[in-house]
Amino acid sequence: MKSFSQLLIGVFLAFGIAVSAHAQAPFKKAEDAIKYRQSALFVMAQHFGRIGPVVKGERPYNKDEVAKNAAVAEQMSKLPWDGFVAGTDKGDTDAKPEIWSDAAKFKSAAEKMQQEMSKLADAANGGDLNAIKAQFGATGKACKACHDDFRKKK
Repeated sequence: MKSFSQLLIGVFLAFGIAVSAHAQAPFKKAEDAIKYRQSALFVMAQHFGRIGPVVKGERPYNKDEVAKNAAVAEQMSKLPWDGFVAGTDKGDTDAKPEIWSDAAKFKSAAEKMQQEMSKLADAANGGDLNAIKAQFGATGKACKACHDDFRKKK
């Protein structure tokens, strides 16, 4: 019998696959694409952020919780890129024009973040808190690098 956390991860993965498949179809409006990518990034950031207090020693380490949050963050890291389509450079967005003018660099930064997020999920599944701490830092750096180059300062 599967545990609740395994079931929850399965639900998130199924949701991610369904949403990803839907995202392959063109968005009806640019605003929909912007909302889609912002929502995926928000959920990813929320679950990644839940690991932060653990690696800082502010919350007790719970292997299952960290693994669950890392798995959700990893899955969500794969979704937002379909929402960066033509016409979504304007509107309610913090996306810099460099996303479209230097698309290869943006794609590379997105892939790097996804790779680091996958490594974090692997470390979390392994249960070694020191490995999780190290990989959390590397993943955070990948996120920051993309934000520095491709996200407007608030």
